[in-house]
Amino acid sequence: MLKKFKIKLFMDGAEIGPMRQAYQEKRVSGFTTNPTLMRKAGIADYEAFAREAIAAIPDLPISFEVFSDDLAGMEREARIIAAWGGDTYIKIPIMNTKGESTVPLIRKLSTEGFSLNVTAMMPLDQVRAVAEAVSPKARTIVSVFAGRVADTGVDPVPLMTEAVAILKSNPNAELLWASPRELLNLFQADACGCHIITATSDIIAKLALVGKDLTQYSQETVAMFYRDATAAGYKLA
Repeated sequence: MLKKFKIKLFMDGAEIGPMRQAYQEKRVSGFTTNPTLMRKAGIADYEAFAREAIAAIPDLPISFEVFSDDLAGMEREARIIAAWGGDTYIKIPIMNTKGESTVPLIRKLSTEGFSLNVTAMMPLDQVRAVAEAVSPKARTIVSVFAGRVADTGVDPVPLMTEAVAILKSNPNAELLWASPRELLNLFQADACGCHIITATSDIIAKLALVGKDLTQYSQETVAMFYRDATAAGYKLA
């Protein structure tokens, strides 16, 4: 599906059915989750969901996030998550809710060889701090929330291009374009050299539109408006 792209596509979500289907259809190269998505999906037992996902997807990377707000709690949870097996990455937020950096914990876990997904990153100084902290011998995903950067009115493309350059010297560090807002972001992320983009199932479904004739798409849109107006019974006297 992504033959024309160099970038890897990860599915972002917390519903086993769509995850299993995407895995079986080989539509994506990995998966990411977070507590917000899990809560939205109605998941009550974090570990049970994670173990079910790992069993369903044993040989592709899946990221599970710690949720404590102190470094000691995050470390304890990271070690529990790592013990679940599979190709598991541990998501560590770049800071806690008080703004305290988690870089010391990231450095410690990376030195021990844990596969980490450092998340909720936006400014480049955070990328530089993580690049300096992680071991080149351990796998690291650096998740920069380009979509949220764009939400502030800032073009994320120059920022992500610079982030690629910052990580270039580490062969085991991959830059992930997080929180895309539209399919165009896939093209942008690929063009600026990002290694991974994560997307929800609704954005992934739009891959079927790539290359679609715009005149045909325009006509289909008009037909949609007509069908909906007719179905609603709208009339003007």
